[in-house]
Amino acid sequence: METGLLVPLVFALLFGALFLGAHLGLAMSGAAVFGTAMIIGPDAALSLAGISVFESAQSFDLAVIPLFVLMGDFAARSGISSDLYAAFNVWLRRSRAGLAHASISACAAFGAVCGSSLATAATMGRVALPEMRRFGYSDRLATGAIAAGGTIGILIPPSVIMLIYGILTETSIGDLFIAGVVPGLLLTLFFMITVLVVVRINPSSAPQLSDEEEHDTDSAIFGKIWSTVVLFVLVIGGIYAGIFTPTEAAGIGAVGALAIGAAMRRLGLSDILHCLIDTVQTTAMIFLILIGAILFSGFLSLSGTPALLGGWIVGLDLSPTMTVVLIIGIYILLGAFLDTMAMIILSIPIFFPIVSGMGLDPVWFGIIVVISVELALITPPMGINVFVIRGLASDVSLAQVFLGVLPFCGALIALIALVVAVPEIVTVLPMLGR
Repeated sequence: METGLLVPLVFALLFGALFLGAHLGLAMSGAAVFGTAMIIGPDAALSLAGISVFESAQSFDLAVIPLFVLMGDFAARSGISSDLYAAFNVWLRRSRAGLAHASISACAAFGAVCGSSLATAATMGRVALPEMRRFGYSDRLATGAIAAGGTIGILIPPSVIMLIYGILTETSIGDLFIAGVVPGLLLTLFFMITVLVVVRINPSSAPQLSDEEEHDTDSAIFGKIWSTVVLFVLVIGGIYAGIFTPTEAAGIGAVGALAIGAAMRRLGLSDILHCLIDTVQTTAMIFLILIGAILFSGFLSLSGTPALLGGWIVGLDLSPTMTVVLIIGIYILLGAFLDTMAMIILSIPIFFPIVSGMGLDPVWFGIIVVISVELALITPPMGINVFVIRGLASDVSLAQVFLGVLPFCGALIALIALVVAVPEIVTVLPMLGR
């Protein structure tokens, strides 16, 4: 079968399977094996698939994923999210919309030990949403701020999405983690500014300043955040200083989170068992998707799709910057009907060879991809973070939550534009560490 017909047919099979409810990893694997069989024959395709699955499962590089997932599970189970929110609440609640700022700041801090947007949104939503609504914040601002704040979880390192991008593109995971720090802090600042703008336009969306006195001392506040500081410095500082590889840092972080939880007497044997089971389930899901992605990437390479698409884009005679802008636009469109994992898995084998051929920094491009994927987390109709927060506030309509996150979409677009215009925002820290 001609490639011009085979590739659309394989994509049609893939999306048809997804539409019918098939698992993403299984759908990609099945479509990839079918497409590969049409090119090199069924026996060779099955043999190649078996080798790919075996090598992926045996890859030492992939060990970083379950270890970081386990660290995040231990951190969440230890109540670190509640401590962070309480600390930022003390620091920021004396300003107008301070509780919303505390929620966003706590999301950013929790992302430093979690690495998952959904986990950050769900965990912080349970902690912060009832408090914000109790103090008189509008449902639109409360749900929007937390849904948007959750997206910071995949930009502040460590990040599961960065791990997958690094594995698929063979880009330094350590450089990706370090590169995400400044954009992550900027996004937190942009979200906090967005809250101020929303409150300025609609003063009724936030309560007046509270007269309630805060009695927590500095030592008490530090007692709520020390665990996060220790884990972040241990993991990211160790990578940046060259003491640990990312895989070693993940192991150190997991053990550190376990030790901290045990020392605080918040992790019993049943909690540890729960974390281990959850990590196995999450890792199995991620590995199944990754194996499917590797198989699908192999099919695309055999079919020559990246070269064809690269030739089409080159034929447009765009500058490298405009090419990246075009790719960002495609990501925004993909976000309308694909989740974040599917976007990364399906697009990177196509887009990465193009940007690599143009000599663009893979770390810089990776951060742009992560920010673009963040936007998809809160835009309709998928907006998975929106659905997570909607599940926690069942009496708030889905339309209200989407309206609540709309201003924060503008903040994400502003950050994308800034990173494209000033690449040094991303590249400065990795360059200093070399």
